[in-house]
Amino acid sequence: MFWRSVVGKLAITILLLVSFVLFILTILLLEFFEGFHVQEAEKALVQSASKISLVVEEHDEKSLIREMVESVKDPTSRVIIYFEDGEIWASNTTNNHLLNLDAISPENNPDLKQVVEEHRTYNEKMTVLEDEAEIMVIGIPIDKKGGAIFVFQSLDVINQTKAETTKIIFVAAAIAIVLTTIFAFFLSTRITAPLIRMREAAIDLAKGQFNTKVPVVTHDEIGELAIAFNRMGKQLNFHIDALRHEKEQLSSIVNSMADGVITLTREGRIIVINPPAKKFIEDWNFENNILTTDESENQLPHEVKSILQKVIKEEKEVLQELNLQGRDWVMIMTPLYDKSYIRGAVAVIRDMTEERQIDKLRKDFISNVSHELRTPIALLQGYSEAIVDDIAESKEEKNELAKIIHEESLRMGRLVNELLDIGRMEAGHIELNLETIDAEQFTSRIYKKFIGMAEEYNIELRLTKEIEKNMITIDQDRIEQVCTNLIDNALGHTKPGGYVHILVRSQDQHFYVEVEDNGSGIPEEDLSFIFERFYKADKSRTRNDKKKGTGLGLAIAKHIVSAHKGIISVKSKVNEGTTFSFKIPQ
Repeated sequence: MFWRSVVGKLAITILLLVSFVLFILTILLLEFFEGFHVQEAEKALVQSASKISLVVEEHDEKSLIREMVESVKDPTSRVIIYFEDGEIWASNTTNNHLLNLDAISPENNPDLKQVVEEHRTYNEKMTVLEDEAEIMVIGIPIDKKGGAIFVFQSLDVINQTKAETTKIIFVAAAIAIVLTTIFAFFLSTRITAPLIRMREAAIDLAKGQFNTKVPVVTHDEIGELAIAFNRMGKQLNFHIDALRHEKEQLSSIVNSMADGVITLTREGRIIVINPPAKKFIEDWNFENNILTTDESENQLPHEVKSILQKVIKEEKEVLQELNLQGRDWVMIMTPLYDKSYIRGAVAVIRDMTEERQIDKLRKDFISNVSHELRTPIALLQGYSEAIVDDIAESKEEKNELAKIIHEESLRMGRLVNELLDIGRMEAGHIELNLETIDAEQFTSRIYKKFIGMAEEYNIELRLTKEIEKNMITIDQDRIEQVCTNLIDNALGHTKPGGYVHILVRSQDQHFYVEVEDNGSGIPEEDLSFIFERFYKADKSRTRNDKKKGTGLGLAIAKHIVSAHKGIISVKSKVNEGTTFSFKIPQ
């Protein structure tokens, strides 16, 4: 509202102040002019009475005195002369209040009588009783001849003059108030216009527009305020940019960390979380059969909640190991203080699986290689000795032994070649033959490749294609090798009557393949080692028609996907099934 604005308040203040001053001044002027007019009237009457007194004293002829008095006096006044011989003469008048001689006669007024009898001067106001009109009376004695002169003047003329003066004063006051109102609005608008601009600039600052500036149009206090405001906005912009830069730098550091970082409030609400920590929570949700939603992603695992409560209670750093989806995690949670009050905690989650796998693989590598080579070498040695010692007598028997020796030598060659391939991949010497191919045809060819095997094993092989981008850029042979390995493993570990579901999704950003089965599953403790060389979840290493291999297939698949700058992952539950998936950016 206008009355609540600075312009309204300042204008009203100026208007009220000027109105108050004009009110006091009007009262004083009215009092002054009223007294002034009365004094002037009294002075005029005294002068008139003095002139008449001189005329009476200098002339003896009464008719001449009357004529001279009539010419000297004011037409609205009335003169009464008491001659020394007792004669009373009253002049003519145009004022109706003075026509009744009895009402103003000194004979009826003791105070006026004293002028004649005691030769005293009289100067007073009196009221005519008939019409209650106020008149002014001047009475002076005639010193030389005796007698007295009375001059009567009605105050109507003075009252009219006073009314005219009052009217002029009120008109002048009204004009002054109007001019003051205009001036007040002009002055308040001129003063408050920079303040209004500053208010608008302050609103812009509150909205984050820190480059807003206020124009400096004056060099007074308001101009200095505008300069200070612009300097404040500049400083705010500088500090906000510094804080934003520091926040972005901190966010980049946290997001680029290999370890998971979670910042928590005292109540367990997640404030900051980086991708590795999100992956940890996703695995925890999958482990506990919790559907992944926006709410579940912000839900803290109960193990972490218990660690948080322990940190708050003991007020010290807590280190604890967690096992999730076959991976070993170490969590270090440290309290965050607000002075002496613990306002929350920061948790660093480190995946120790790789380090422990390296230690384990270092110990198991020699035994794995020797185990894989021992069987074919023993077979080669045994069957070759049988041929040398002529145990195989017939040609057919010798050919059978030679065939077995040949198959085992091929297996050893394949093992050595795969070792060489994975060695080159780990050394970074893998070369990809990237080409743009049709995703639809590529998917159909792989599906047809295994449909016969699935029917032989009495397994339902399903294919779901979500092809949005038909042309993809990959090393066709290498990716086919990965898909072959994953589908072959799924068929090999699924019981008759089960199913294997292949999902292929081709989008603008990535090419995604998922192989899901409802087979025997992988134990949780084996999940973190599944992509390592020679690692097999089947600890007995028994062979049958459906399970055979060197233990290097998944390791090679991981290196091929990594060479495409993609990601391969696995989720599994024992006796429920396994899901392998990989994603390659386009």
